[in-house]
Amino acid sequence: MRFTLVVHSAPYQSASAGTALRFARAVLDAGHQIHRVFFYREGVHNASALASPPRDEQNLPQEWRALAKEHDLDLVVCIAAAVRRGILDKEEARRYEKKAGNLAKRFELSGLGQLIEASVVSDRVVTFGGGR
Repeated sequence: MRFTLVVHSAPYQSASAGTALRFARAVLDAGHQIHRVFFYREGVHNASALASPPRDEQNLPQEWRALAKEHDLDLVVCIAAAVRRGILDKEEARRYEKKAGNLAKRFELSGLGQLIEASVVSDRVVTFGGGR
């Protein structure tokens, strides 16, 4: 089975981002595929290279990167939500005349079209957080 995950919560805003990460690991361990992980709304903060939690706490952004590297996962960050919240790659930093980007490695900025495409090709789309 092929899954797409949508993460709406920041790493330390609620348990949602951590639950999404554990779910992703369980899906992969069970032999399923993850087509894409899409970070939206406050979830874009999972892609910050500047997150620095205390050493005795889980570092969710780092763990997402490690999982992506191990399983060659596609980690896509909604560009509109990211720029609005100050998460920029080098190109967007130049475009908005900022001194540097802060998008972590293994994450990429893209539009909602990536979420639509992932929804079409996946058997299941599972959303974490965003309960407004």
